[in-house]
Amino acid sequence: MGAMLESVKLFVHPRVMTMLFLGFSAGVPILLIFSTLGLWLNEAGVAKSSITFFSWAALGYSFKFVWAPLVDRLPLPILTRVLGRRRAWMFISQLAIIASIVLMSSVDPQAGIESLELMAIGAVLLGFSSATQDIVIDAYRIESAEKEMQSMLSATYIAGYRIGMLVAGAGGLFLASYFGSTKELYSVSAWSTTYLLMALVMVVGLITTLVIKEPQAISSKSNYSTLDYARFFGLFLAIVAAFIATFVYSSDLVKTLKPILTDAFSNKHLSGFIIGTLRMMLAIASAYVAARILIMLDVVNRSMVNDTYIDPVKDFFTRYGLRVAILLLAVIGLYRVSDIVLGVVANIFYQDMGFTKVEIATVSKTFGLFMTIAGGFLGGVMAIRFGVFRVLFLGALLSALTNLLFIVLANVGHDITWLYITITMDNLSAGLAGAAFIAFLSSLTNIKFTAVQYAVFSSLMTLLPKIFGGYSGTLVETFGYAEFFIITTLIGLPILYLVYKVKPYID
Repeated sequence: MGAMLESVKLFVHPRVMTMLFLGFSAGVPILLIFSTLGLWLNEAGVAKSSITFFSWAALGYSFKFVWAPLVDRLPLPILTRVLGRRRAWMFISQLAIIASIVLMSSVDPQAGIESLELMAIGAVLLGFSSATQDIVIDAYRIESAEKEMQSMLSATYIAGYRIGMLVAGAGGLFLASYFGSTKELYSVSAWSTTYLLMALVMVVGLITTLVIKEPQAISSKSNYSTLDYARFFGLFLAIVAAFIATFVYSSDLVKTLKPILTDAFSNKHLSGFIIGTLRMMLAIASAYVAARILIMLDVVNRSMVNDTYIDPVKDFFTRYGLRVAILLLAVIGLYRVSDIVLGVVANIFYQDMGFTKVEIATVSKTFGLFMTIAGGFLGGVMAIRFGVFRVLFLGALLSALTNLLFIVLANVGHDITWLYITITMDNLSAGLAGAAFIAFLSSLTNIKFTAVQYAVFSSLMTLLPKIFGGYSGTLVETFGYAEFFIITTLIGLPILYLVYKVKPYID
């Protein structure tokens, strides 16, 4: 009885409760970029191929390891002195999140290409500021309590994160429907009001940041100055500028190549997919070349680059060898491709099948959320009982096969029973796979480089799937929903072979 009371006391411990509210603040923004925004754009009549490109706005989550050292070290004028290192960055990132949501609420996607571009800018800013908040909250969580309390802090943070997702997902859809927007009768004011209320909800995070205490300062092992990190931040901005400039100015190349490829393949959607992929690869190559040139010119401290990024990567390849390391990275980068590519168009699909926003919010968001949590719990228990490899393999198999249920739903149309069945199986398998996959990622890290290596792994985990997911709308327009779901199943099957090959390095 005494042990149970001690456990209850831990759950209501101030630092544990803090993570509930910070988790909530971290969980709200993500769905305002993905599914909720997708439904808004779909009701506004935006083409599916354009809607799914908006998922790239969340790529900030996949590249957050790049500027994490800057957030960790750079002081903010006045704010750092008043609030402290962690709270200052937390506060400024939350203000940026609110500003980004307000910007998106002021746009009518139906007003033309310029409005869509402004919406895209708001979504990108939201993704970047939200990813920055995640970096700071992770650091705050680790520093605010001793090691024995970390599991409790993590559990509470995840619970808060899920509640935040529920508010932004199901809550956003309920609000937009309540204020009068439907697919048949689109109302920009309904969606604008909904997003303004989501910005207001983020005040929870701001209040929490102002109320909590700054964690005790931990002496840094780094010998680098603030100027070194500022120079590195300049390098980061230059790389981003090179990426954006290449992507923007390559539009002329698109105009030239698209008619040629359309004639060659007799398919404008396929030619658009190929050109888009080449354009993305060209932008990434341009960013890489810019980075190499600036490093060669000593714009940034080379020793800092080596300590921060090169050494953790070198350690990984040294421990596993080149062949095995590439195999492991392939599993990390592709494991979630099947469910993420499908997930980008899932809400749009439900809406096209005739489901209302209230039905989607109730079944997909609320009920589905609990199924994901149940799947995660089941996956954790099974991993302890049967080992990580078996659950990792089973999760990959189920994640691919459950996509076939969407074909049935596409054929039966508006059938609430089949929606429940599809959501149950899909979310259970996703939760199960996710639990095993996190355990797998954790096992690959070296304790000397945990922060950077895990950041790289978790970023790579979603990078390729999100890039591919940006083309999911184009695939739907080209082939139709049933064929698209078959494609998402087929691209998930090769992962089974990769998981099998890494078996000796898992359990």
